[in-house]
Formats: sequence, C-alpha cells, structure tokens
Amino acid sequence: MRIVELLLDEESLQAGIQAISVVESPAIEEDFVALKDEQPKIELKTIDKEKRILMGAALIPNKPIYRRNGEDEYYIYFSQDTVRKASELFFINGNQNKATLEHQMDVQGTSVVESWIIEGEQDKSRMYGMDLPVGTWMVSMKILNDELWNHYVRERKIKGFSIEGYFVDKVEASKQDPEEEKAEEQLKAIKAIIKKDLRTKKGKRTELESYKDYPTSVRNNAKRGIELNKKVNNKCATQVGKVRAQQLAKGEAISVETIKRMYSYLSRAEEYYEEGDTSSCGYISYLLWGGKSAKRWAESKLKSLDKI
Repeated sequence: MRIVELLLDEESLQAGIQAISVVESPAIEEDFVALKDEQPKIELKTIDKEKRILMGAALIPNKPIYRRNGEDEYYIYFSQDTVRKASELFFINGNQNKATLEHQMDVQGTSVVESWIIEGEQDKSRMYGMDLPVGTWMVSMKILNDELWNHYVRERKIKGFSIEGYFVDKVEASKQDPEEEKAEEQLKAIKAIIKKDLRTKKGKRTELESYKDYPTSVRNNAKRGIELNKKVNNKCATQVGKVRAQQLAKGEAISVETIKRMYSYLSRAEEYYEEGDTSSCGYISYLLWGGKSAKRWAESKLKSLDKI
C-alpha cells in the first residue's frame, strides 16, 4: 500500500494547520487528557470549579494514518521536521483561537494556551500517563464554551484532537522544489508499524471494506447541499464536509470508518438542522453529509456489521 509523506507548501498563504478540531475518533488515535481542578496546579488566586483545559497530541511524527479516496487506499505521515514547522506556523498565522467540532462546525470560546514539542523522556505528558514519541506536538486547549464543555467534553462524546489544514504530498512538492529522499530505514520502520497494525487490530479487514449501497435520497441530499452551499459562497462546512458531499453525490464507496463518522456527526448535528431553512449552515452541512436518510442508512449498516 502507498505511503505518502505530507509536507508544508511554504509558498502558499494557506499552508499549515488552520484549526484544531475536537473529535470523537482522532486519526492519530490518541485521546486527550482533561485537566480538572483535582490535578496539581500552580498557586492561583482565581479559583474555578474546573480549569476546563484539555491536553493531548495534535500531531505525532512518522505515525502512519490510514486514508481512502474512492478505491485508492494509502497511508500518510508527517516527519518530525514538518510537525515542528506546522506547530510554529499555527501560531505565526494566529490560529490559536480557531477550533471546530468534528471538522464540521466552527466553535467559539476555545484557545490553545500551551504548545510544545516532546524532546525526551522527562516530558510533562508523562505525568498524565501519555507515552508518546519524541517530536510529538502537544497542545493544551482552554474551553470557555459552556455547551462544548458540558455536552461534549464532560460526557466523553469527544476524545481527542484532529488537525485541519493544507499540506502537499512529497511527490507534488518535488515538482516545485526537489529534495533528497527520506532515509530507507524510516520508511521500513513505518511499513513495519502498518504490518503490525494489520496483523493485530481486531476486525481490521472489515474496517478496510467500503460500501455504496446507500439510497438515492442520500445522493440527492448531498447534491442539494452542494447547490445551497454555492449560493452562500461555500461558507458552510469545512473541506472535509465538502469532500464528503462530493463522494456521496457521485455515489462513491465509503469505508466503515467514514460511515461511523457520518452516523456520529449526523446524530449530534441534528439539533442544528432546521428543515426548510435553506440559508442556515446547520441545514446545509447536514445535507452535505447526506441528511436524515444518511443517518438512517449509516445506523442500519453499522448494526448489520455489529459496529454499534
């Protein structure tokens, strides 16, 4: 299976990470730690019931992340150098107050208040039971948004961070700026991790399977969402939601992982869906993910696969 290294396109104004999303299933498979009032803290005169700070990994270097685009299956990864540059550019561009929920809805009232790269064994993350490799980008995020904290964090509906931004793969980047190939040992190590994951993760074969037997109404909803989003200058949903809509509108096969995300997002976002309000981002985003018929199909499909 292909392994693609992602790089920063440093000539682009949009290069790097634009926001950090709080999600139920982070691609890097590392949950964050919620730092609450019971944890040891520096003496402060202001006392709150909860500090409302989440700490976790934003990017882990050389960790293979499975991706599927139609029939094309591959892994992506970020080098230590790219992780460090991306973490720096995130703050240089002033994106520390930008966050989304499940890569779909912009969230106000959050701020990344701490950021560091793990340099060795004596790292703060070890205090909270995290065993992450050197070069990992760690962040602490302050949550001021009451709804996000009470309805998502405290109820464990979200479990980690997931980045969203703009990168290019190494092949495309080399067309503009040739660079030396990565050491063969690094690729061998990454391939070994992938093989181990494929051998040990229970049910992995099912996870790699994809399905396109969703009803026509799902395709029509996605098409409708795309049309309505164009009318509001494509301001609704993130790039992930827009890509998902294109997949559904074309009737492309989607993986079990994607079906899980569809069901999770559509179940939570239903409260923002006001039928008939064609200019509302809540309505448009819901259609982009296939609407109510997609939720029903996703639930039925996951039950048939014993995934819920």
